[in-house]
Amino acid sequence: MKLKLTETGQKLMAITSNISNNILNQDLSIQVSLSGLSFCILQKDTNTISFLKHVPFEKKQNPFEVLDTLKHIFNTEEVLKSGFNSVYVTHVNELSTLVPKPFFNEDNLADYLKFNSKILKADFITFDDITINDTVNIYVPYVNVNNFIYDMFGSFTFKHFSTVLIENILLFEKNSEEPKVYANIDSDHFEIIIIKKGKLLIYNTFEYSTKEDFIYYLLFTTEQLQLNPETLHLVLLGDIDKNSELYKIAYEYIRHVNFGSRHDSYKYLDKPKTNYSDFTLIKSF
Repeated sequence: MKLKLTETGQKLMAITSNISNNILNQDLSIQVSLSGLSFCILQKDTNTISFLKHVPFEKKQNPFEVLDTLKHIFNTEEVLKSGFNSVYVTHVNELSTLVPKPFFNEDNLADYLKFNSKILKADFITFDDITINDTVNIYVPYVNVNNFIYDMFGSFTFKHFSTVLIENILLFEKNSEEPKVYANIDSDHFEIIIIKKGKLLIYNTFEYSTKEDFIYYLLFTTEQLQLNPETLHLVLLGDIDKNSELYKIAYEYIRHVNFGSRHDSYKYLDKPKTNYSDFTLIKSF
């Protein structure tokens, strides 16, 4: 989207930012959640990720505290004061829902979302088109963050992080025949995406605090689709490795457990922990 949004969701005409006179051959990706912030810079001429930074919060913040932290980082991190050719923001929260495009009506955004998310009357609701499977992702972005980014850089692109996740996994699995269960792991929540014959069967997000929470939600979801833990293929993305308690308990109950990949061709000056971490941050470019 290329419009500025006020706190009440009112759309205003975009104006040219003076920073546009200093555009460099680099793009910036920012991931925003109540649990932390992440930043990534891509040097387009060399296809190189030159900067990668994570700012985890000790406890969940509210959107106003997140904005204060974001402002502080932009004021103190010199590399973020540069001009950028394009800026991408992904909003991470559980306030989203998928609707098949044939049933979508833009006048009913709140009605779609209120059935599985707790929303307020003042919340601004928007949507992403996921053309690869003809669905619409309806969600609540952090409007105060969007306004700040617009004031900094002018026009930019923002999406819900699940849009990036679903689009890319569907692209990876477009020719697959057997069911694949993807789990994208974060410190306090994870997403399940199940694909069969290139089609999305289910997407959901769950908060967890223990490994038992994690395996319960994972097995319960797969059971609803009558998937057998002895034969299904689980693919792990995000903040997880073989030393993780989540990996160990998944391997106890599911026979085929593997780590995924971003399938990118970037060079890295700042390397992610693994080739399957920072998935939505990097795939936003």
